[in-house]
Amino acid sequence: MVLMVETGQADAMISGLTRNYVDTIKPALRIIGTESGVDKVAGMYIMITKDGPVFFADTTINIDPSAEDIVEITLLTAKAVRQFNIAPRIALLSYSNFGSSNTESAMKMRRAVEILHAKHPDLLVDGEIQANFAFNPTMLKDNYPFSDLAGIGANTLIFPNLDAGNIAYKLMQTMGGAEAIGPILLGLKKPVHILQLGSSVREIVNMVTIAVADAQSRQLNHEISKKEKIKQ
Repeated sequence: MVLMVETGQADAMISGLTRNYVDTIKPALRIIGTESGVDKVAGMYIMITKDGPVFFADTTINIDPSAEDIVEITLLTAKAVRQFNIAPRIALLSYSNFGSSNTESAMKMRRAVEILHAKHPDLLVDGEIQANFAFNPTMLKDNYPFSDLAGIGANTLIFPNLDAGNIAYKLMQTMGGAEAIGPILLGLKKPVHILQLGSSVREIVNMVTIAVADAQSRQLNHEISKKEKIKQ
């Protein structure tokens, strides 16, 4: 199936319903590979809440990403969020708020924010920040008015490790009543998306819809790129 996508016989691939996630993604990474300039792939979930969609990453792949990995995951996620015509407002999560702790985990997220602010000043991102502050713009403004997210809050959450991301989306899905769409695989050269083991029919349909939109977007970008090269 991966070879069909790689050779152009299929536009996208959905797999993983009855197989382990790792066993499913390995052939895609080996045969299709990552986009140009991408070193890390990531998994993103769209959590449909009463207040609108919230984007979670990384929830499925990177066990303990470095600060540099967090930067790449953030950029991949921001790109994906924009494809839904939504402006990403990104919080890099931690148990710490803006330097209140100097453990390795907190400092990693703080360093990632520093890199993003320096190299991608157009991106609305802040941290390290606790999840309740990221979701509550009023509380954030009252306590940390200097934050870029003060008064507006976040719609995109980047987690410090796989434990945090995976636990958070599953708790929100089962106890918070949010519908989870994903995982959407970010960073591969072609549209490949891996289902969670035992996904429901609704979850499969949602992922097929995502895969179709992904394939169409890539094809449109390819055609635009070809036209620009011809003009040159």
